[in-house]
Amino acid sequence: MTLSENVTSQTAWTPEGDDLIVEADNLDFIRTLPDESFRVIYIDPPFNTGRTQRLQSLKTSRSATGSRVGFKGQTYDTVKGTLHSYDDAFTDYWAFLEPRLLEAWRLLTPDGTLYLHLDYREVHYAKVVLDAMFGRESFLNEIIWAYDYGARSKTKWPTKHDNVLVYVKDPENYVWNGQDVDREPYMAPGLVTPEKVALGKLPTDVWWHTIVPPASKERTGYATQKPVGIIRRMIQASSSEGDWILDFFAGSGTTGAAARQLGRRFVLVDSNPEAIAVMQRRLDDGALDSQVTIVHNPESAPRPS
Repeated sequence: MTLSENVTSQTAWTPEGDDLIVEADNLDFIRTLPDESFRVIYIDPPFNTGRTQRLQSLKTSRSATGSRVGFKGQTYDTVKGTLHSYDDAFTDYWAFLEPRLLEAWRLLTPDGTLYLHLDYREVHYAKVVLDAMFGRESFLNEIIWAYDYGARSKTKWPTKHDNVLVYVKDPENYVWNGQDVDREPYMAPGLVTPEKVALGKLPTDVWWHTIVPPASKERTGYATQKPVGIIRRMIQASSSEGDWILDFFAGSGTTGAAARQLGRRFVLVDSNPEAIAVMQRRLDDGALDSQVTIVHNPESAPRPS
């Protein structure tokens, strides 16, 4: 894989172009990307774990005729108002995340899929808003990623999972290659035939998968790194070889690594220079013929023609 850096502002990103890593404010950059360009969008935004943090409110305009209608005819604006009455901290967090999810909907191909990775603190709110934003019928799954690490609480059941909400743009037409994903061992192999044990079982919506072990070759040292195995499964199920994948909270670049393993293309965006450096080291493989363009300056980021 060949790396080039700091392309000029006249260079336009197109689906025929290079894989791309961009250091930029993600909202500013993804607003420049062409409509319906990505079959899968996976994002793992910062979790609102503090419950006291306040993020800058970013206003978005939606016409009255364009507002989506959710469950029982409840409008998107009404849903947001209702949530605000329950939890001001969530409303501030959602003011940060909402415009980015609106862009994700625009950028998905008509048969595309969004994977939104959150934790238990936000997922219940997020599902209500996404039901209204995408349409409740577009909700496909809530994946539970279960793992075993971290503190052992003595005052409650220890929290050992993340949540991934899966929404499709069109519930009548979306890519699904679930039969192709990596299989899992049976939990009770004595109850099935030896042939089934050898083949393994298709995953359900509960995924038991370890974190990235400290001594693993996969480990990059990036604090919030996710294992390739879980991202690979999402990409494999919801896209085909050659499709474009977008991650605009890219962190350590796991989405790019998984996409590359599967023969997909990728655009990765992050505002953290440390993340860009990690991705550059991780995806710099001279044995590959494909090209990755690294952009360190939002002003020089590729723009659609």
